[in-house]
Amino acid sequence: MRYPNEAVYCFVDGADLVPLRDPRIGTTVAGRYVIDEVIGEGGMATVYRATQKLTERTVAMKIMNASLAREAVVRERFRREAKNAQKLSHPNIIEIFDQGETEDGTAYIVMEMLKGHSLAEVVSKGPLEIHRALLLMIQTARGIARAHDLDVIHRDLKPENIFLVQAEEGVEFVKLLDFGIALSKQDSRLTGAGEIFGTPQYMAPERITAGEPGPAADLYSLGVVFFEILTGQLPFDAPDIATFFNKHLKEPPRSPRSLNNLVPVPLEDLVLRLLAKDPKARPVDAHRVHADLLEMARDADVAIPSVPESEAEAERTIRNIRPRPAPRVAVERWAKRMQVFQQMLGQSYGPTPPREMSGLLQRIGELVPRIVASRAASVDEQRVLGTIEEKGREGRQRFGFAVDALGLDTSKAKDEVRVVEAHLATVRERTEQAKARFLSAHDEILRWEGRSGFQEPHGDLAQAYRQASIVVDAWVKAREEERKASALLEQNERAVTDLEFQIQALRAALAAHEKENEGERGVCEKQMIKLGKQADQLEAELLTLATRFCEPLRARPELSPLFQELEADVAA
Repeated sequence: MRYPNEAVYCFVDGADLVPLRDPRIGTTVAGRYVIDEVIGEGGMATVYRATQKLTERTVAMKIMNASLAREAVVRERFRREAKNAQKLSHPNIIEIFDQGETEDGTAYIVMEMLKGHSLAEVVSKGPLEIHRALLLMIQTARGIARAHDLDVIHRDLKPENIFLVQAEEGVEFVKLLDFGIALSKQDSRLTGAGEIFGTPQYMAPERITAGEPGPAADLYSLGVVFFEILTGQLPFDAPDIATFFNKHLKEPPRSPRSLNNLVPVPLEDLVLRLLAKDPKARPVDAHRVHADLLEMARDADVAIPSVPESEAEAERTIRNIRPRPAPRVAVERWAKRMQVFQQMLGQSYGPTPPREMSGLLQRIGELVPRIVASRAASVDEQRVLGTIEEKGREGRQRFGFAVDALGLDTSKAKDEVRVVEAHLATVRERTEQAKARFLSAHDEILRWEGRSGFQEPHGDLAQAYRQASIVVDAWVKAREEERKASALLEQNERAVTDLEFQIQALRAALAAHEKENEGERGVCEKQMIKLGKQADQLEAELLTLATRFCEPLRARPELSPLFQELEADVAA
């Protein structure tokens, strides 16, 4: 059983999609995006295929449904989706290019256009072959690791939110979608006390009990997704939400190998650790999951997918943001039209045309360069905006590289802490056992001392003292080992704390970078909107003047060829 998504992502170039009539089709949003067609609809938003005017890049534009525009929580979720996904900047997370509001105040997000299908479509047909499963799992873990490194918890991981893109080499590329209910500690709480958002089949036990979800909750959801990838089934089957919740809280999951005996034992072990009821029993973080998957992939001789975050990513970015040249065509076309208007005036009135007609032509001639200059200025501003966007993207990637390196070090340090904690627990148990043996030996000493009354020595008393000495030596040794383990644990915990402090500093620096970049974008976008409105007003005035100029001339049959020439120029 599956529950419908709140938002539908259909970034597919498939012929099976039925075009839907929508009043936004053909319109321009924010002066930069031309809406081409509807490609998906959901309860929260409509997704369009659009074209960025400056770069002619095809993008997916998600526009909130007007009926929800006034709902503060929904608007916040929409804003959060853009903010959270944009700052993560990772190849396995959908890229957000832009966000803002349409002219009527409706929020929108501009995303990369993805061609492919969701993981849900794949797993609905049955379990995946192990090599393919490992490739998808590795990339999914990478994306979640980046999100967690930057303090973002997805909270709704499921196959519907994992999109598979077909790369040029034929390899499937994972993209994580829908960060609309993601939780970031930089944001205020979106949900109220006791409210639960997410999908029941994939929800961690601590989410159900209304606890504050941590990264471990996403790891549990990963375990459910991985289970489904490997078996084509969910770890729990239930007829309703309440039963799902109860099973997540109390029932152990089924064995993946019982449903698919081709699943390697180490992979089954990883999935079951991810599905542990206690968050502390799960892997320390997504980096650890990724490392374990990489090791399994090497053992299975699976070609490990690369991380195209540097050269390939830069080349794609350059290809996508290269601006078009200034609108010289507009200048040439209007120069040609002015010549046609002059001919019309000469043929109709000779060398002395009416003052009104001459005045109209003069005003048309004055407006054309102003419109061209305004449009050219807008293109210049779009170039500036492209530079600002690229600077923002480069900054996010730079911080991403840095936080990833620290995240790996932190993951290893946390693993070491777990190892030392387990060793310390064992040593402490030995210490307590040694202490208990000493107390028993001490009781034996007291018993024989009582019998001897310090009057008559007994061999058994000597033996009791010798045994106590051996037990005390063992106790001393165990206690010393305990002190060393405690000191090592404290040292490793300090290392984790230090690394987490560095990661937090990077998060703060990234937040400052995003705030600065957003401010620069805002200034540039306001100027673009201003220039766009100015050009639109001038063009409306120009159209009115041209109509007034042509209207009295249309009745003259000798001008018919010139009007045909104008119409052909407009059609071109």
